Amino acid sequence: MTASIPGYLPPPGRLSELWNPAALAAGGIDVSFAQDNLTYSSATGVVRALHFQAPPHDQGKLVTCVTGAIFDVAVDIRTGSPTRGRHVAVELSEDNRRQLWIPSGFAHGYCTLTAETRVLYKLSAPYHADAMGGLLWNDPSLGIEWPVAASDAIVNARDAAWPDLTGLDSPFVWQG
Repeated sequence: MTASIPGYLPPPGRLSELWNPAALAAGGIDVSFAQDNLTYSSATGVVRALHFQAPPHDQGKLVTCVTGAIFDVAVDIRTGSPTRGRHVAVELSEDNRRQLWIPSGFAHGYCTLTAETRVLYKLSAPYHADAMGGLLWNDPSLGIEWPVAASDAIVNARDAAWPDLTGLDSPFVWQG
């Protein structure tokens, strides 16, 4: 055991398991990944939201905050779903090392809570630009309590122009 060696000091840092197919399967998630994406945001209050990929290029996402912290959100956009328009929000950070699984049929977005934030996405299918869709991040009908006021959020023009839930023609249908 190396910790018992006189004078030995373990290096500062930590180990995080980012993907373990057996652990995911034990939690009911049977997925293989086709692509990894890493995003970087230099400022607090950057909103990247609410995106999805339409079938047949739909994706599941396993999201991890590698550095910094984010307020991460998934919204059910499946037509006919009893939970359509409801969301789950969780803080992901380098300190809490939590992850969020976002299945196909959900729009996903986040807001940076710190500067110098990096977010890793493990994707179940490759990105296709023509399959990109979105939902307005601050649609009041969603009831998302974003940690930044709309006037202070740093949002790109595309994300500010997505339709609200009532205007969204969702390509996803709940299978009940």
